[in-house]
Amino acid sequence: MPFTTPSFPLTRVGLTAGALFFLLLSSGPKAETLTNAIAGSARVVDGDTLDVSGQRIRLEGIDAPELAQSCKDAQGADWPCGREALKYLAELTSGRDVACDSTGTDKYGRVLGICFAEGREINAEMVRSGFAWAFIKYSTAYTSQEAEARAVRAGVWQGPAEAPWDYRHKGWQTAEASAPNGCAIKGNVSHNGRIYHVPWAPWYAKVKVDENRGERWFCSEADALAAGWRAAATN
Repeated sequence: MPFTTPSFPLTRVGLTAGALFFLLLSSGPKAETLTNAIAGSARVVDGDTLDVSGQRIRLEGIDAPELAQSCKDAQGADWPCGREALKYLAELTSGRDVACDSTGTDKYGRVLGICFAEGREINAEMVRSGFAWAFIKYSTAYTSQEAEARAVRAGVWQGPAEAPWDYRHKGWQTAEASAPNGCAIKGNVSHNGRIYHVPWAPWYAKVKVDENRGERWFCSEADALAAGWRAAATN
């Protein structure tokens, strides 16, 4: 299946036609040999997370803007970079066979993976297109792709942008100021079961904790997972 361009306006994300052509031709490593492959159709969770064949895959070495996060364009106007990152990842994977090489798990039990869609490395493409940062706290694998994106002012680099790890930290600091004992994760009971909401999630402010219904606060995602709760769906 031929690769198609994103469905959202290119001017919104700072990609000229020439820059986009350059980005798409700059292919990353190929999926010639996957030693711990998870393969199948993919459902996009957010800008750096996929569900592939029932497995939650966190794209290793990259960090995309959170879904509720906004960035600035070249004129200083806000645009929904978190949602646009999700759309771009959906464009990369929609209708394509996806294969992920598992490299382990993170502290939340998610599989870490390097994923490919019909030979194109998704992790590298998300950074190269400007829809994700190289997650240098954990890996320097994608610093050259980030440099490419910065050079052509693609995606988040068209204007001032807050790194997602800083965005999450700020969200936590704001929420913990009013949370019991500074434990800012909300555990909610619904028809979907026991789920938790982190402070940077899109619907966090709307969730109320009713301890009479068995709902509770958690100090970390690890605590919530250990208690048998699961993360709320973000998409």
